[in-house]
Formats: sequence, structure tokens, C-alpha cells
Amino acid sequence: MKAIWRILKYAKHLWPYYVAVSFASVVMALLNQAQPLLTKAAIDRLPSVVGGQDALTPVLVIVGAIIVSDILSTLIDNFAGYYGDIMSAKLRYFLSVRYFEHLLSLSQSYYANELTGKIINRLSRSITGVTEFLNIFANNFLQFLLTTVFTLIIVSRYSLVVAFLFAILYPIFLWLTGKTSVKWQVYQQDINEATDIASGRFAEVVSEVKVAKSYTSETSELNFFKRTLAKTIKITKPQSKLWHAQDIYRRLILNVIFGLVYAYIFWGAVDGQFTVGETVLLIQYGALIRLPIFSMSFLVDRTQKAIADSKEYFTAMNEVPTVTDKSGAKVLKLKSSHIAFSNVDFAYDARQQVLKQVSFTVQAGSKVALVGESGEGKTTISNLLLRLYDPTDGSIQIDGKDIADVTQKSLRQNIAVVFQDPTLFSGTVRENIAYGRPGAKQKDIEKAAKAANAWDFVKKLPDGLDTVVGERGMKLSGGQKQRIAIARAILKDAPILILDEATSSLDSKAEAEVQTALETLMKGRTTIIIAHRLSTIAGVDEIVTLKQGTVDEIGSPAELSQTDGIYAQLLELQNRTDESTKKKLKAYEI
Repeated sequence: MKAIWRILKYAKHLWPYYVAVSFASVVMALLNQAQPLLTKAAIDRLPSVVGGQDALTPVLVIVGAIIVSDILSTLIDNFAGYYGDIMSAKLRYFLSVRYFEHLLSLSQSYYANELTGKIINRLSRSITGVTEFLNIFANNFLQFLLTTVFTLIIVSRYSLVVAFLFAILYPIFLWLTGKTSVKWQVYQQDINEATDIASGRFAEVVSEVKVAKSYTSETSELNFFKRTLAKTIKITKPQSKLWHAQDIYRRLILNVIFGLVYAYIFWGAVDGQFTVGETVLLIQYGALIRLPIFSMSFLVDRTQKAIADSKEYFTAMNEVPTVTDKSGAKVLKLKSSHIAFSNVDFAYDARQQVLKQVSFTVQAGSKVALVGESGEGKTTISNLLLRLYDPTDGSIQIDGKDIADVTQKSLRQNIAVVFQDPTLFSGTVRENIAYGRPGAKQKDIEKAAKAANAWDFVKKLPDGLDTVVGERGMKLSGGQKQRIAIARAILKDAPILILDEATSSLDSKAEAEVQTALETLMKGRTTIIIAHRLSTIAGVDEIVTLKQGTVDEIGSPAELSQTDGIYAQLLELQNRTDESTKKKLKAYEI
């Protein structure tokens, strides 16, 4: 139940809605009590009416009161439903925003270990389950509780025995329900896990459907999806069997107790202990108290599901960012964009040491290419510079300031990135170019598009800059996406550039256009290039070669071409066409 209390604590700012719903619950509980009392009064007066006494008017007044009570119940019930719905919508908004805000604060390491679909599914399933539960809880729990308390108080005035029998129903029900609770939640968590895996795969395949189709993997992907979701059916069978078997057991016991209660009431009526009106009243209160008890089965079911769902939500919310701003971290203001890596070590985990004692400098305004086989740490270096991860040892400085001492936001505001696989968001071309500079003027966006060699194709699109590019930019070609990504970096106008070159997958015309755009982008910027073309490497100021996670060589292209190192070997291999040479170049992603 800790999870439920935590949810209620999260939603404490919604107290006006709780008050409104609680007020409605109190009124509904009182109205529920009124009807049996009014019915009793009417029935007890009927003999007088039949006997010719002038009691018709009071009976009609009572009937009118019953009708008014029904009308008020309808109005109050819908009043509570309205405020309950608004409360649920606000809670869903609050939990969703808080979840997204927390996810955005988490470090890259969290996403490296989580399925995208699982993260998304947690938002939809967990938050929906929790808000639905809270709506049901707010609209029913207090009303049921008050109905029970008021009923027991009123019934005890007529019969302590009946009140006692009604009262013992609740502890019996709760005890029997508690026997299934823990096991039921274990089943539910297993169902959630299988659902998340299936949803994760679903999201991956839909986002990369071109790959699935090109490898004719539709059948295998569908089979995996079916196989994983089928586990939920397999788990649901024992879960449902457990629940309903116990529910039958619970209800049979309750039915027996209610049978004894009604038998006692009828015996008391025959024995003259109760009037006809009192007998009807007690039977009506029996029906009134029966609803909360039997509805408890549904409430407990929703509660257990909400607990299981909220555990996953709070597991994510309990995640702590591994990269955080220090207390008193300063805003990075650059006079120079000089970069220095000093004895940097990094490991993704204890068994995966990626960088060892890496040291090199990048002069302000210069271009440095990182060269090494796949897995040698080139991308890791760019991730460390962006502070997506922190080094396990050593330091990284920009303009003489340790990046660990400045705010992450100000650090990243000074760095533009062009990724190897250009990432565009669903939305318009305009929104994607201005992603790093929201509110940019039309002329600035056009200028950036022209500088990136993108304007010629952008203006020919159906709606120009306002053309929707589709999810991940699927409506654009590879070269077009690259140039939009470059335009985005140009518009950001950051003094430092990280370029993960991606021309290898483009045709010659697109490659030439992208290369021209990149040259424009790199002018006057301190640039770190993860190079995939020897021609790009040849045009840099300095090369840093990496081997087994360490710096192997540092020097200009002219200097390193004269050594027997990695760059010299690549130059020697570039004109060969045999398979072993192709494999060697591929290892270096060239």
C-alpha cells in the first residue's frame, strides 16, 4: 500500500477536487440512508390508510421525499463523476509530465539499458491504471465507507445482532482477500513484463519497418510478438483462476452470512420483534451494505493492479541521474573554444574499459579527426565531451574550465552535433531546423538552409519549410535529412562542433552536396570529427588515432603519413581492392 500512499502524496495539490468528491460521497451516503427510513415510515402508515384514517397525506409526502432523494442522488452522483473525471485528467497530466521531466533528467546510461517500448508502455499503462484507480477510489471508497458506518449505526438501533452480523462481514472479506493479494501481484508483474517486451519490440520494428521488410522478417517479427504476448494469456489463466476461486469462496461465505441475517430478520418479524416497516428497513439496509462489500472485490482488484502498475512507475521515478550538475555549477561562457582531454579513463561497466589515459588537445578553431577501429572509443569521446557520461578518471576542459564544474545546459548550448544517422523529429522542416534555436526568424532559418545546401530542395517541397517530414524524417532522402541536420547545427551557431561523418551511405551527388555543407559548417568552429572518409581526414589540422582504448598517435596528416601508424596504413590500403583490404577499411568504418 506504500505505492498507493505515494500516489496520493503526489496528488496532494488536487485537494479541492478530493474535497468536492468527498462532499458528494457524504451526501450520497446520507441519501442512501434516507430511502430505507422513508420507506419504513410509509409502510408503517399504510395500515392506517387502509383502516380509513387520514394518513394518506403523510404517505404522499414520504413518497415525494423518496422521489426528491432519488433526483438528488442522480444529480450528486453526476457532480461527483464530473469532478472525479477532471481530477483524473489533471492527475494523468501531472504524473505524465513528471515522468517525462524525470526521464529527460536521466543520464544516457539509463536509456542504454532500457527498451524504448518499455519506457513508453510504462507511461500509458502505469499512469492510466493509477489514474483510473484513483478515480474509482475517490468516487466509491469514501461513499462505501460512510454508507457502511451509517448503516451499522442505524441498524444497531433496531437490532444489535443484525448490526454485529453486518459488521463481521468486512474483516472476513479483507482476510480472505489478503490471502490472494501477494500472489496476484506477482502474476500481474509478470504480465506487465511480457507486455513491455512485446511493446518494445513492436516500437522498434515499426520505427525500422524498412529494415524488417528488406530482410523479409515480417513473419519472424510477428511470431516473436505473438509468442511474447501469448505469455500474458498463459499467466492470466492461473492469475484469474486464483482470483475467481477465492472470489467464489469469499462470496459463498458472505452469502451464508447474509442468509443468516435475513433468516434472523424474518424470524424477528414473525416473533413480533420488528414491525413490517422495520423488517423492510432492515432488509433494505442489508441490500445497501451488500453493495459495498461485494463491490470491494472490484475495488481490491483495481487496487492490486494499481499497486503492480505503480511499482514500475516509481521504479523509474526512483532512478537517479548518474550525471548531475554540481552544487554551485557555473554557466559556461567561452572566450576560446580550446578543448583538452587529460588522462581520461572511461568504462561503461567494470568489465568494459573503453578509454585508458586518453590525452589530447584541440586548438580553438581547428579540426581534429578521431581515427580508430569500431569500438575503440571515438563515439565515447564525443559522448564524454557532451557530458552524456562522466569519465571514471581524468578531466575534460573547455577554455580551461572543467566541464564537470559547469551546468550541463550551458555546456551543450556551446556544442552542435551532426550525428552519423541524422535524427529528425516528426513535425515540419522549419521545426527541425530551428530545434536548437526555438523562435528563430524566418530569414535565419532560410539562411541556415541555404548554407547547408538544403534550400533548393526545401523550397520545392509541397509546403516548403512547413512540410511535415514524418516520423524520423521518413519522407526525406538520406542526403536531405543530412542537410536538414547540418542546417540545424548552422542555425544553432555553437562554437564547438562534433561531426560524426555520414557520407559513406550517400550517392555521389548527395555526398558532394553534404560535403560542401559540412565545409561551410566547420568554418571558424572547433571541430571534432569521427571520420569515415580519408579525404576528410586529409583536410583536418590534426589526427588522433586510437588503439585498444588509448591514444596511439597524434599529428598532422602530413606527419602521420610518414609513420608506420594507423593513418599511414589506411593511406596505403586505400587504392587496393582485395577482400582483406576491404575488411580492414571496414573495421575502421571507412
